[in-house]
This record gives sequence, C-alpha cells and structure tokens, in this order.
Amino acid sequence: MSVAFVGLGANLDDPQRQLALAFDELARLPHTALLKRSSLYRSAPLGYASQPDFVNAAAKLETALEPVRLLEALLAIEARHGRTRSFPNAPRTLDLDLLLYADRMQDTAALTLPHPRMHERAFVLKPLLELEPGLSIPGRGTASALLAACKDQAVERLA
Repeated sequence: MSVAFVGLGANLDDPQRQLALAFDELARLPHTALLKRSSLYRSAPLGYASQPDFVNAAAKLETALEPVRLLEALLAIEARHGRTRSFPNAPRTLDLDLLLYADRMQDTAALTLPHPRMHERAFVLKPLLELEPGLSIPGRGTASALLAACKDQAVERLA
C-alpha cells in the first residue's frame, strides 16, 4: 500500500456538490482507502480568467493501485462528472489531479510525479498542508515554503 494525494477542483454545475460526490467516489475506489479529506477552498482561475472561481480540495489516499492505474481511475471519475477538455485551463465540472504518490518521481508520457505545477499553486498547497502539515514535495522542498512563495494567490477556506 502507498500513500497518494489527489487534488480536486471544479467551477461548473454546483462545484461544492461535485467535490462532495468525488470524495465519495474516491472512497469507493478498489484497493484504496480515503484516509483524509481537506476543507473546501475558493480560488480565482489561473490562465483563462473569464470563468467562475474554483472550489478546490485535496484527498489523502492509501492505495494498492499503481500510479497509472490510479490516474486512470481518476480520469474515469472525471468522465462520469461530464469533464471535457475543450482548451487549456477551461472551466470544468471536475478536475482530479494525482499530485503525489509516495515519494515517487517520474516523468513519462502518461504521468508526471509530483504533479508538474503543484508547487506553484496555492489552491493545491493550502489543502495539502491541512492534510499533512509537514509535507515535502520530492525535488521541490517543503509545501509550507512553496506556499509562502505563492502569497500573491488568494485562497479562501469555505468549509
């Protein structure tokens, strides 16, 4: 069994409900246990700004699924929620990112671990630190130091 962290985000079709349903689906993944779930956070969109604010969260899982299999399961959950990828940073019903998988570092066509931009995003780091206050990101440093470098990004805790 390995510990993995998943980032959740949504800004369409009742985002808070989308995340609540996604947490339930994560808890039902085969050979996987949902250990912790963060609070919900609101953040402004990055990249494409003409869209609603996002609701974000993080989940801590224990899983026997290998990273690519876990990613495939996450993509299947997104698809069930009507996720489409019309253009980069587009609005979405649900986004599930495999952020960390144990201390694994890999860069393949299928998957990059740690997630390649997580260290630059307060909306990822804040919920992660709620779940794991001493978290380090392989190859990047402590999540708390990385969050301090994102101080210009407003993230508001909702619940």
